[in-house]
Amino acid sequence: MTGTFPNISISTERLVLRPLDEDDVPALAEMMNDEQVAAWTDVPQPFGEDAARTWITAYAPAEREGGRGLALAVTEFLTQRLVGVIQLGKTNWHIRSTELSYVIAPWARGEGYASEAALATAQWLLRDQKLERIELRTAADNTASQQVAQKIGCISEGVLRNACIAHVRAEDGTWADVRTDFIVWSLLPEDLDGAGEQLSDSDGFTSFSDWN
Repeated sequence: MTGTFPNISISTERLVLRPLDEDDVPALAEMMNDEQVAAWTDVPQPFGEDAARTWITAYAPAEREGGRGLALAVTEFLTQRLVGVIQLGKTNWHIRSTELSYVIAPWARGEGYASEAALATAQWLLRDQKLERIELRTAADNTASQQVAQKIGCISEGVLRNACIAHVRAEDGTWADVRTDFIVWSLLPEDLDGAGEQLSDSDGFTSFSDWN
């Protein structure tokens, strides 16, 4: 059984989640060059505007059309400014599951945008799209991202030992790989009851392991 996600816009009290377009290239490139994004994700560094344009115009559409995932720009409702990205990947239409990742721009952290965007996406997936499982993976030391998972109602299922590669700055300014654990979280339809009543003020970064 295969399927594809529709091109969709999702609105919350403060945010609009919509398909990425070429106007997002400068803001996306700036966001992905942040030190914390480099540390906790596999987004290649440096991440220039050419890479952002290729991801928006080629990679993300191919993922959606192939049924593997979906990328959504997270924007402020009032300013329309790009505050982050939600990515769905590794979608399995037979068991109706997908993996959810998120990144928030440096200037927008601490506002609860990651929780708000992730919860809105999860509600759409589990209620409207009739998915049965959403999975998140957070690096063991990425406490901010773990708080987001907890606040949207995710259940921690266990640890994948030594399964994650984080990154640290070397003395020469380059990035070096460091192995760590993944914490695996899941969200099922019944977990949505009561989720989001008090969203976190923390914003984090899940794996984004499929970026290329």
